[in-house]
Amino acid sequence: MRLLLIRHGQTPSNVRRLLDTAAPGPALTPLGERQAAALPAALADERIGALYASTLLRTQLTAAPLAAELGLEVRVRAGLRELAAGELEMRGDGAAISTYLSTVFAWSAGDTGRPMPGGETGQEALARIDAVVAEAAAEGVTAALVGHGAAIRMWTAARVRNAAVDEIGHRELENTGVITVSGSPAEGWRLERWTGAPVDAEGPGAAVGPAGETTDELPDTPTA
Repeated sequence: MRLLLIRHGQTPSNVRRLLDTAAPGPALTPLGERQAAALPAALADERIGALYASTLLRTQLTAAPLAAELGLEVRVRAGLRELAAGELEMRGDGAAISTYLSTVFAWSAGDTGRPMPGGETGQEALARIDAVVAEAAAEGVTAALVGHGAAIRMWTAARVRNAAVDEIGHRELENTGVITVSGSPAEGWRLERWTGAPVDAEGPGAAVGPAGETTDELPDTPTA
């Protein structure tokens, strides 16, 4: 089967480059609304049979145009929520973002017992995402999962066999960018395609936020 892992549309916190992971979270910017509205056309060739979103407002708003076009119910699942920033919540400084992303990709590399400062461990994060993926896979149809930048990138790097952790860390995931994987929980997953946003989001005001940024230009993370 195939999974379409879709990052939500742009939010004000993305523009401000903040680690905004708590529920219910912000709504979409005007650009984010255009991105969401463009998803049905961008995915018109897909035979989507199930549609999921997280408990955060931005994913449900992103999924709404697709649900309306397909006549599908949006299945809201807490397991798809963003990786909790814990003590780093609502920070946008380089040290906080570096700590957050280095922890996220340490989980992908196998250090799943490492906790986010004041937050969950990789074991907990992977388990909740895996549970939703297993539910979607049991449907036996192409499923679209609208989630969050860090959660999608972390899970892809950890669970997709032809996606190396370093490679995912160096790849940006734009708002409403789509990662397509195929396979199953039992046999494993393979990366098919990594596409950008359906609406051109380059230029001023097009920030994707720290959860979707590459790790290339982050400052070194303190090891204390």
